[in-house]
Amino acid sequence: MKAAIIGCGTIAAVHAESITRLEGASLAAAADIRPERAKAYAGKYGCRAFLSLEEMLEEEKPDVLHICTPHYLHVPMTEYALKRGVHVFCEKPPVISKEQLARLEKAVSEGPGRAGFCFQNRYNPSVLYVKELLASGKPGRIKGARGIVTWNRGEAYYTQSGWRGRLETEGGGALINQAIHTMDLLGVFLGKPVSVEAQTANHHLPGIIEVEDMMEAYIRYENAAACFYATTAYTEDAPPLIELSCENMVIRIEDQDVTLRYRDGRRERPTLDRKQALGKSYWGSGHMDCIADFYHCLETGERFAQDLEGVRDTVRLMLASYASAQEKGKEKRL
Repeated sequence: MKAAIIGCGTIAAVHAESITRLEGASLAAAADIRPERAKAYAGKYGCRAFLSLEEMLEEEKPDVLHICTPHYLHVPMTEYALKRGVHVFCEKPPVISKEQLARLEKAVSEGPGRAGFCFQNRYNPSVLYVKELLASGKPGRIKGARGIVTWNRGEAYYTQSGWRGRLETEGGGALINQAIHTMDLLGVFLGKPVSVEAQTANHHLPGIIEVEDMMEAYIRYENAAACFYATTAYTEDAPPLIELSCENMVIRIEDQDVTLRYRDGRRERPTLDRKQALGKSYWGSGHMDCIADFYHCLETGERFAQDLEGVRDTVRLMLASYASAQEKGKEKRL
């Protein structure tokens, strides 16, 4: 399959590396509004450089478009590609507002292209192991959970980007840009969210960014509740932590490590097949598998688990969390 990438920033390199390693796939083109960046990217990966999505799709006619642009462009670019029969693999977040979600739902339903979204941490070996463990029944019922993300994003990260730190273009901060994957994994383990109460703050960059550098939330699922905390005001990028309090044990996930703490005091650290991350280690190691799965589903006609239906609960929970924070923690039902 012929692939093209729009947006030649840091994450686009992870997509390019994944495409080049896929049998039967090739990277034909890349586009970016910065000519020097598009040219450098094309030179590195042996593809053609373009300055616009429209020109690239018209000239190259790719089978798949990878969208790695600023958040506010994800939906309009997805709409444009799908209408032309080009399949879309889009970086997170799928949308930045309820209005965009409605537009995306319409575009996906009308096609004719298919869309998939990059929630690569679902493919981490640690996550897959815990899913199997829970399915076995050995841990017993999940009584509650917590998800914690403590990363560092300084002033330059926002001011040098041209779009981060602004509600209109980023849609939010610590949640939508950094911690959405952890919120997504809580849903993978706990199921459908029912309601959320959330609050935000900007502790370390007031007057510099419009978005939050901290969000805390209490999320109710059908059979349990989760405490969620995310900040970009820490001094380093620590591995995200997810902990599941179960009847028979506490399961702790940190990056590719899993620790089982039994109720009798025993501890166990299962040996897992560790995978090398193509990007930063705390991004997770699932990009290659996630992208490969999307291409496999395109070839076979199977449903891709991370289509809009598969990520809708996470998207709605994210939007509801922001809505709750805007109303000072008022409970929002989903």
